[in-house]
Amino acid sequence: MTFESIPDPAALPPSEATEQRAAIALSERNALRRLVRCLFAEGVLDHRTLLFAPNGRAASLPLWEQRALVHFEQLWAAPANTFVNQGSISVLTPGQAPRPIDTAAQLIDLLRPGFDFTPTEAGVAALKADMANSVLNDAQARTHRQAWNDALGQAIRTGAATGLVDYLRRHGSTRRAAMLLDQWGSLEGHPFYPTWKAKPNLDATQVAALSPEFGARVAVRIAALRADVAHLERMPHVNSLHDYFATEFPALWERWKAGLRARGLDEAQWLPLPIHAWHLENFVQPQYAKEIEAGLLITDGPEVEAAPTMSFRTLLPQEPGTAPFIKLPVALWLTSEQRSLQAKSIHMGPRISHVIQRILSAEGGFENRLEIFAEEVAFHYRDAATHEDAPGRYLSVAFRQSTHAFERNDGLLPMPVAALLTQAPVTRRPLITELIERPGQRASADTVEAFFRRYARVVTRPVIAIYMLYGIGLEAHQQNTSVLFDGDGEPRSLLIRDFGDGRTYAPLLNERGLTLQPYVHKGILPTVFTTDIEPVRTFVIDACFVCHLHELALLLTDEYGLAPSRLWDILREETVAAFDAVAPRITSQAFWQAERDAFLVQPWPTRSVLRMHLQRYADYRLQHLLPNPMGTAST
Repeated sequence: MTFESIPDPAALPPSEATEQRAAIALSERNALRRLVRCLFAEGVLDHRTLLFAPNGRAASLPLWEQRALVHFEQLWAAPANTFVNQGSISVLTPGQAPRPIDTAAQLIDLLRPGFDFTPTEAGVAALKADMANSVLNDAQARTHRQAWNDALGQAIRTGAATGLVDYLRRHGSTRRAAMLLDQWGSLEGHPFYPTWKAKPNLDATQVAALSPEFGARVAVRIAALRADVAHLERMPHVNSLHDYFATEFPALWERWKAGLRARGLDEAQWLPLPIHAWHLENFVQPQYAKEIEAGLLITDGPEVEAAPTMSFRTLLPQEPGTAPFIKLPVALWLTSEQRSLQAKSIHMGPRISHVIQRILSAEGGFENRLEIFAEEVAFHYRDAATHEDAPGRYLSVAFRQSTHAFERNDGLLPMPVAALLTQAPVTRRPLITELIERPGQRASADTVEAFFRRYARVVTRPVIAIYMLYGIGLEAHQQNTSVLFDGDGEPRSLLIRDFGDGRTYAPLLNERGLTLQPYVHKGILPTVFTTDIEPVRTFVIDACFVCHLHELALLLTDEYGLAPSRLWDILREETVAAFDAVAPRITSQAFWQAERDAFLVQPWPTRSVLRMHLQRYADYRLQHLLPNPMGTAST
């Protein structure tokens, strides 16, 4: 079976009822694991009250006022206040049999009196509802995943491949392999979101039809927006949107142009605007009825089939074979917020992409360790009467270049980080183990540690260098980051995407002779900072260290039974080396030392997602501090 003949995952058969029940039980355990982790990491519950059994992972949490204990059969106290529940949870009360806790809602009700703040009834109800929705969606995806993995496993065996990575290298293009991994690796979601698969506006059929974890393909309509009511941003090499679109989508361009001419319109006065099919029917047509009636927006047009990536609303058109990604607004509540595409992202994406490309050219790609998906051109609707940007947050698009990343002749395969942490089809072990191990040989601790060191070096060197030298914060988390691996499974470089919300510290950039025009709008958090680098630093630590490197260290430590702090020691050593590498080029020793301490010694800041959800997202900027897992040995 070739790669091209693998059954479309969106068309795989449904599972039996027993499998569905098992999937729901597994998803409930996932929800409990996420909830427990968030409660202790965010300090909603005091982890110091946990009583651990000697020489084991069993633990109890006293509920003094209820005269009860919450018993965790297997709770791993990992670095950085990371408490990973890996077993059953029950309530122990005097004179009664243990009562199992099977759902997140039960655990919330049980522990709520001990929270460090008093959430509202509405906040608790909303959290329970979103978690319940997430569990159902997760279970549906896992049922589908079983059939998808069975099909992939059969293809791997038929193709005499050693695993999924080997199979993808043998069959099909780099583009198709990378896109399969992007969808296949999208099951688990952000490690700290308790509502990781919540899509409350969609029913089960719609979830499957639109979501990457089902291998979905969605229709994208190429509408037309009158050019004089749009704000357009482009990188300098893009002469015009029309030339760009005609080059990237030649067949679509001809059909779109013909449609306008059939109406007696001049295509030069209009912009081709892709719109997600769900968004078009459920939001654009009713919400922009006045613009449609006024002749500012034409929603008829040709369509193209596209594959949603992990981010759901960033899609890769299936044709032509070199098409760029398109990032679109989709007015759905996904996880925690409605997925608009604000003017800030439209303005800043191409601007930052241009600056980073100039930096990479000057720095030789930081020893060829960093590549990007450049956001070449983007535009949004601007209210025709008020010239206000806000109405355009649901009528906008960004085009993200893909050819350089996918049309390769260097033998490197881009693999999204989230996919590396996903269970492989044949072994049911994390996919990254296929890169660490040789066929049939389980890796030793030394082998795993050496691999992690090389991986950490590939990640930390460019991320720290571009931050310290230019003030650019890369959002290098599991979804935005792919790692390029060679044929021997060695990590070689990073491939980063999504710059619309990237953060930059202007003084450092200016020191190197570069400038970045900020987007400024009342009520919108800026992304270019001039007085304090802290927001940029927090951005880098949270995405790259907390959500990426720390998660990988957790997974490998547990998978291979490594010494408790060993991988964080290695991460510290590589981070020290990354700071040492840029030290000769930093003009202020005090600045270099302060930043080094912030990464290596000081607590790590990260978003308080559970607390925000319980407070109905009244404040999207809540953070908490995690003990720095590298800090104890960094001196």
